[in-house]
Amino acid sequence: MHVLFGYPGSGSAAIECALALADLPFEQRRAASWDPQSDREALARVNPLQQIPTLVLPDGSVLSESAAILIHLGLTHPDSRLLPAEVSARAQAMRGLVYIAANCYAAISISDYPERWLRDPDPGSCERLRDGTKARLHAHWDLFADTFGALLPAADAGPQQRPDALALLATVVSRWSGTRASLARQRPGFLAQLQRIERHASVRAVFERHWPAQP
Repeated sequence: MHVLFGYPGSGSAAIECALALADLPFEQRRAASWDPQSDREALARVNPLQQIPTLVLPDGSVLSESAAILIHLGLTHPDSRLLPAEVSARAQAMRGLVYIAANCYAAISISDYPERWLRDPDPGSCERLRDGTKARLHAHWDLFADTFGALLPAADAGPQQRPDALALLATVVSRWSGTRASLARQRPGFLAQLQRIERHASVRAVFERHWPAQP
């Protein structure tokens, strides 16, 4: 059985959805480096960086990094349709997953913890770095919408079109650092796509559990 280390409102939501779509049973461990009441010691044993999500595979090997986990699940369980079957489409989906990891996740890490990226940080410098990073992050999302939006289910897509790995990661990561408020102004059509994805019957329960009563 897979073991998933995660936390409410975190990137583990995308992996939960993917495991469900692949029909893979898993044990869930609530763990986060910032929560001393969680199972963070067990998380540290399998991932010294204490990153979530972390997925322990049935053979005992460990996967971290959301994009890597989703690509692995998509390649090893093709019937899940987490990745497109057609070679060119699959390559673009993998490109989009790495784009989110390299550009969006990375910027969120800085905006959440600017003091980690400054020598002798002070409140003013932290706030300037946070503001500048969020502006860059939102520009990255505008570019993502323009480049990869056509790969995601349309806002008016029928219920038979299940979310894939790229749709899941985009929907989860866009919930942080003011991204959705920015998209509402800059790319409202793309925001409607994301909102439709998280309401899909196959994943809706996961999103509602992680973000109850949130738009």
